[in-house]
Amino acid sequence: MNRRRAPRRTSHSQRSGASSNTQWLQMNKQQCREKEKAHRKEVEDEEQRLLGKESVPVGTCQTMCPAQELLDREAKRRLHHFEVLRATERDRKPKGDLMRAVKEYSRPAAGKDLTNPSVLRPPAVLLNTVRYLIDDIATSPSLHPWTEVYSFVFDRLRGVKQDMIIQRVSGKDCVAILEPTVRFLIYASFRLCGQPLRLYDPLINDTHLQENLSWLLDCYSTETGPHPNQEEFQSVGLLYNLGSYRAAQHIIELPEPLRSSPSIRLALSINQAFLERNPVRLLRLADRLSFLQACALHRHLSTCCRDLLLIYSHGYSSRNCRFPLDRLAQLLTLDTSLTAKFCRTFGVDVKQDDQVVFSKAAFSEPEQGQMCCSLCHSIVSDKQKDLTLGNIIHGCA
Repeated sequence: MNRRRAPRRTSHSQRSGASSNTQWLQMNKQQCREKEKAHRKEVEDEEQRLLGKESVPVGTCQTMCPAQELLDREAKRRLHHFEVLRATERDRKPKGDLMRAVKEYSRPAAGKDLTNPSVLRPPAVLLNTVRYLIDDIATSPSLHPWTEVYSFVFDRLRGVKQDMIIQRVSGKDCVAILEPTVRFLIYASFRLCGQPLRLYDPLINDTHLQENLSWLLDCYSTETGPHPNQEEFQSVGLLYNLGSYRAAQHIIELPEPLRSSPSIRLALSINQAFLERNPVRLLRLADRLSFLQACALHRHLSTCCRDLLLIYSHGYSSRNCRFPLDRLAQLLTLDTSLTAKFCRTFGVDVKQDDQVVFSKAAFSEPEQGQMCCSLCHSIVSDKQKDLTLGNIIHGCA
């Protein structure tokens, strides 16, 4: 007779003990995994920190031009005459003046080590270099023509920017270097407008101006302040990029106290007039700008004046209608002779009695290259008054 075995009974104490043992093992494994994960993260963070230290060189060159570069350029006779030691200009191989020579911009190339600390200038030296380029070269009354001055300063400022990027310069030093650089490039865009392409390329100047301006505005938004010149450069950025959605969006996202400042509100009003194609209002508002702000706006002024002539050519198009030249000059904020020249450039007839005859059929666009925004220079130049170039670039206006 088969007898079934009775099932083994497990006491309550045994069941609870097994359960607690399993829970303890699970908790122990979880704690181990968390400790291992934390340790791994700590190791990875330390590795990243060490790698970061190794990948960002710190410059040790204490002169504006590394000694080895100066010797190389002396040997190859590649010294700019602004850098030559006085009394050696007529020598077969002029000597370089260590106090006046400035590091050239160097294009990245295979086999060229741009990260060697001995050829990199630390932020303090870079700031002194920028001050030298502005105070002793760009604003010097004895150095001319200014196209050559611009070419030299522009190249050396590119070298400064290159050293900054390699060393990842940030903070107050970065802002102090970028602010005069942006002012110089904005002023150059006005002063050299209309120069031959071999002497001044507006596209290249614009590219580097946009890069420096973007970097500067990014510093304002990411670095702790105070930034006393932020209002000036925020407004200049919008005026230079008039009609740009990105530039306007950037201004709208600024903190309310900054966005409500007089300069930025004026720049927003001018931008709105530009988008609405209201040249009369734009030119009236532009009369309230500072000199540097007007320099930033300058490249849009010829388009604005052209739009005004086009609108009036349609609005006052009549054979018997006459419009006073002096009134038109007042609207364009130009003198009467420049206004007459501007009118004739677009086919608008100006009579001998200083009366303008608008005709939508006669209005014509000038040939490419014939129209130059230099006709609108007086709108900006009249604002300079007694300001020196040094005042303008150092922000003392």
